[in-house]
Amino acid sequence: MQLTTFSNFRKHLKEYIDKVVNNSETVIINRSTDTGVVIMSLKEYNSLLATQHELSSKANERRLDSAIEKLQESK
Repeated sequence: MQLTTFSNFRKHLKEYIDKVVNNSETVIINRSTDTGVVIMSLKEYNSLLATQHELSSKANERRLDSAIEKLQESK
């Protein structure tokens, strides 16, 4: 994870975007005291959304736990 200012991000936009896309880097851009923006790759974002969906209900969570247990038992 990298932390930068809005001004620095703007000056080095291509380099930061390349790091995000090529290295799965996350960039936090501070704008003022308590505000900011997070830049992440689309792949990482989609992964977070999928995880959020899978854990959004107790039934999904139990199914995942069961699948993990079965995988661990088979080792």
